[in-house]
Amino acid sequence: MPGKLQIVEGVSIAEVIASNWQQIQTFQARPGDVLIATYPKSGTTWIQEIVDLILNEGNEEICRRSPTHERMPFVELLNLMKPGPEEVNAMPSPRVLKTHLPVQLVPPFFWRYKCKVIYVARNPRDTVTSYYYFDHMVQIHPAPGNWEEYLHRFMKGDVGWGSWYDQVKGFWEQKDQHNILYLFFEDIKQNPIHEIRKVMRFLDKDLPEEVLEKIVHLSSFDQMKDNPMANFSAFPSDVVDQSHYKFMRKGKVGDWKSHFTVQQNEMFEEKYQQQMHGSAMKFNYEI
Repeated sequence: MPGKLQIVEGVSIAEVIASNWQQIQTFQARPGDVLIATYPKSGTTWIQEIVDLILNEGNEEICRRSPTHERMPFVELLNLMKPGPEEVNAMPSPRVLKTHLPVQLVPPFFWRYKCKVIYVARNPRDTVTSYYYFDHMVQIHPAPGNWEEYLHRFMKGDVGWGSWYDQVKGFWEQKDQHNILYLFFEDIKQNPIHEIRKVMRFLDKDLPEEVLEKIVHLSSFDQMKDNPMANFSAFPSDVVDQSHYKFMRKGKVGDWKSHFTVQQNEMFEEKYQQQMHGSAMKFNYEI
């Protein structure tokens, strides 16, 4: 039975998340918490693995202690799966947490305590392509329909966690007001060591070059795809059903080209120009 979306403060959110809204908004962040924030399918699990490897100085064994969603709990889903609120409250500081919420809906304690936030943005064409496959698996969202229908829904923000345009702009515009490190998926793909070094500095770590190179290797798509603690295979199947599609699909830049028709691309570009008018952000669609 596919899930439903509900509008919460102007944003489309899964009904099962919306029903727990009060608990999410009063989530007790703590000083020192690190929040990984992304729009879905923008490299979330990838940056989670990078952060965990940096904090544990490249120790592969420690980073395989448990699946990603247990190491770095998902703020919106604490009522749906383990670890729940009690376990998360009992975790030692500093905790690393994850959200897909837009900047204005992030629980206020994160801003109050000036928590470090790492945001990753991905170009919208690859994001929608990846999200389309993902929404075939996500049990808490409506069925995606066909590709053309899904493209229109994405452009309207009628998908889980709302408008891509609003979210990437929202965090971009707030990055200097808060403690936000803003990264791009394509930059990490193109020059991983450079971007991982940025994350390392942001987290106040100082690791030798050979450890950074090890982190680049361990966080590569092929390594993570074969790592059961990082490839989402242990994620609860009542939330994400991977019986037909796998969570780790391609992880590359430019896969959108095998999905968009010329007409769809023109329509998408027109919408992009309307929505992103005046924004200084630039996205790479191939590298």
